[in-house]
Amino acid sequence: MKKYELTVVVSAKVEDDVRTATIERIKEYITRFGGTVVNVDDWGKRRLAYEIQKMKEGFYYFITFESDSNCPNEIEQRVRIMENVIRYLCVKQDA
Repeated sequence: MKKYELTVVVSAKVEDDVRTATIERIKEYITRFGGTVVNVDDWGKRRLAYEIQKMKEGFYYFITFESDSNCPNEIEQRVRIMENVIRYLCVKQDA
């Protein structure tokens, strides 16, 4: 099992319950494709480096998980089409 970190920026225009449901759905995707969620770090509302879809702020989440090499590809396919997620990045952590 390799360790990965998924960074997700959720739109600041959505309500708290919708934002929570979005993160829960991502965690479900991780477990569905054979991964194990290790930690979810909520950084809260932050200013974006540049304007994205006419938004200047977003909610940042860092999800650390362990899985095989196939799981991140499946997660990225699902996260890419989620309308509340404005940016994401999945990277493998060094040992």
